[in-house]
Amino acid sequence: MGTGKTTVGRAVARRIGFKCVDSDHEIERGAAKTVAQIFAADGEAAFRKLEWRFVEEGHAPERLVVACGGGIVVQPGMLELLSSKGVVICLHASIETILARTRRHGATRPLLDVEDPDARARALYAEREAIYRAAGTVILTDSRPLSEIAAHVIRVWKRDSAEFARRRAQGGG
Repeated sequence: MGTGKTTVGRAVARRIGFKCVDSDHEIERGAAKTVAQIFAADGEAAFRKLEWRFVEEGHAPERLVVACGGGIVVQPGMLELLSSKGVVICLHASIETILARTRRHGATRPLLDVEDPDARARALYAEREAIYRAAGTVILTDSRPLSEIAAHVIRVWKRDSAEFARRRAQGGG
């Protein structure tokens, strides 16, 4: 949440000639509702099921950069599922950066639609940080130009995609 996943994903996809999709946008398109509407009408658990379905079958299997929502990897088994689909790179930012970014777009973030969104963001950060750090290569986005972050992601992708291809060829996902 607030680390720049969609912006960086689009920049990376442009540079390597892939398509980019945002999991939240694709879920919204499929459900014909915004994420906020899904949370309000059906609850967070229903949204998490839609995320799971998206990762399993909701996108092309190759030549695609997928920007996933910040809560996606906290679901049990999701990190393994994501890792079986491709290279996982986690964008990270300090809580101060996340707070500044989410304040600008708070209305579209249902988990922050609470009386004290900063406190909620801090709690989510604390709950998720260890999971994010275990999710794959972690790239900091604080105070870095987009071009530098995208170049870093591409270097990591090139390095890790060879290992992913080897595992896939051996039948290991």
